[in-house]
Amino acid sequence: MSIRISKSILTFLQKLEKNNNRDWFSENKLEFSANQDEIKLYYKTIFENLNKHDDIDKFKIFRIYRDVRFSKNKLPYKTHFSGWFHRTKPRLRGTYYLHIQPNNQSFLGTGFWQPNKEDMIRIRKEFEMDDSEIRAILADKNFNSIWGDSFVGDEVKSAPRGFDKDHKAIDLIKKKQFTFTRKFTDEEVLSANFLNEIDESFKAIRPFFDYMSDVLTTDLNGVSLVD
Repeated sequence: MSIRISKSILTFLQKLEKNNNRDWFSENKLEFSANQDEIKLYYKTIFENLNKHDDIDKFKIFRIYRDVRFSKNKLPYKTHFSGWFHRTKPRLRGTYYLHIQPNNQSFLGTGFWQPNKEDMIRIRKEFEMDDSEIRAILADKNFNSIWGDSFVGDEVKSAPRGFDKDHKAIDLIKKKQFTFTRKFTDEEVLSANFLNEIDESFKAIRPFFDYMSDVLTTDLNGVSLVD
């Protein structure tokens, strides 16, 4: 039997969105637990598929309970399921992400969302020295048919400190996040082919991950920083 997302999962999340309170959730805890068990199996299957062509050391499914301590939004529960798959460091970099949310809000995410200061500088310096390799990856037809031809996320307005605002690669250098997303409709999420679409999408991102792993495990002279 093929593994797939059941309609009950999206239905539960829709009901939760309309009844986002502790009393309702407590009354429907058994339904939540059943759907959560299905989601865990689905993410585990993705993890197993990824390890057939990549090296993933762990995956994590985020809790549905929201941390409201420092948030203006005081609703107690998330109205989606989500989780990430972590490539084995230090030699491999990059993270895969799956977000399941009804009303055509599901998506895959990949890349580097919040690089630390050292990684950010290293990436920008690489683009400054030679942007040909990353542009070739972004221009690849198979890659951009799935992930698009540019990064999504925030960027600085002009140029980061220490970089020329007129540099030919400034469009890449000023990025603060190096991520890609692929959106899906509810119909696509519920289809038997969704698991394959996820795996093929993650396969397509590998040239970018391989490039970034090479950049982030070497210094500016190309000398390995990994033992």
